Amino acid sequence: MPAPTIAHVDLDAFFTSVEERDDPSLRGKPVVVGGSVKRGVVASASYAARVFGVRSAMPMAVAMRLCPQAVVVPHRMERYAEASAGFMAILRDYSPAVEALSFDEAFLDLTGSERLLGDGRAIATAIKQRVVRELALVASVGVAPIKLAAKIASDIDKPDGLRVITPAELLPFLHALPTSRLWGVGEVTQDKLATLGLRTIGDVARYPEAALIARLGPVWGHHLAQLARGEDPRTVVAADAPVSVGHQETFEDDVTDAHDLEPILLHQADRIGARLRRADLRAGVVVLIIKYDDFAQHTRRTTLPDPTSDGAVIARAALRLLRDVAIGAQPGRRVRLCGISTTSLEARDAPRQLTLDEGQRAKGERLGDVLDGIRGKFGAGAVKRAVHLADDDE
Repeated sequence: MPAPTIAHVDLDAFFTSVEERDDPSLRGKPVVVGGSVKRGVVASASYAARVFGVRSAMPMAVAMRLCPQAVVVPHRMERYAEASAGFMAILRDYSPAVEALSFDEAFLDLTGSERLLGDGRAIATAIKQRVVRELALVASVGVAPIKLAAKIASDIDKPDGLRVITPAELLPFLHALPTSRLWGVGEVTQDKLATLGLRTIGDVARYPEAALIARLGPVWGHHLAQLARGEDPRTVVAADAPVSVGHQETFEDDVTDAHDLEPILLHQADRIGARLRRADLRAGVVVLIIKYDDFAQHTRRTTLPDPTSDGAVIARAALRLLRDVAIGAQPGRRVRLCGISTTSLEARDAPRQLTLDEGQRAKGERLGDVLDGIRGKFGAGAVKRAVHLADDDE
């Protein structure tokens, strides 16, 4: 039986690349996408910023110390979601088995596609070309017989990489790599392996599995020995439908007045509604998320009378929930983060019971569709609620 052909496709510096695409003046500059400089974390860093040691998930304050000249831009999830949807649509043209790991990376099983579309290298090249042509972004691709090697191969030649590992090349490729490349090996496990004299994957492959199990336990010992031998039983599994859609924001300064949260929640609800409509979904439950200055997090939820993708309906539900939340200037009641999550998702075309206010309900969703079309054609800022116009003057 021939070996599988698995590809791992990863968009390079995804968030910052979208920002540079939308604003060409950012190209070549150290760009950091993140939230509050005081409290946020780096969501993405351009390669020009990475030269200074800036990395994703790093506190923004640390990133700014490493690279004071960095250009910080706020994340725009609606634009990233739009680019991600286009990216996934391209991938599905090459395989029915696409396993999305995040907005910007996915595994594909190309085993059945090769008979129609060419070998793994040809398909990977075609995917890279379409990503550039249709999305103005750059993807790195790794192709290999197993998931572990495909993911490593996509990363090893970044940016704009393409590495194909044949079955004959699999073990030589893996065995030369450090143990940190094994799936699931972090600093603690890497140190444990180093105490055994195991510094490369090849070292692990040559080490007796029974001895490895004795030191690491039956689960991890067998797992690492198996991967080191080039055996990865994980198959490509198409991602399940999302179980929630939400948005939250950490503030530069604590909020002490509930009225100040109202326009923020309205904006979040509008963004969630747009994301639901893009995914052809409606939500039946709205969850309000509040995190205080002492890091205590509280949630309130409500079930909607009818599932919706209308941001205004989601906002009204969130604002009703806000009335039951204690907010003030005293410690433990100052808000550092607020957000909305929607759950109990269903398809927009799912059958449902009609009600007397069906016309009004449908009108809100149709308005959302029209606004989505306007923003898609003229940009995210083309249409705003009046309450948010003051943001442009800040």
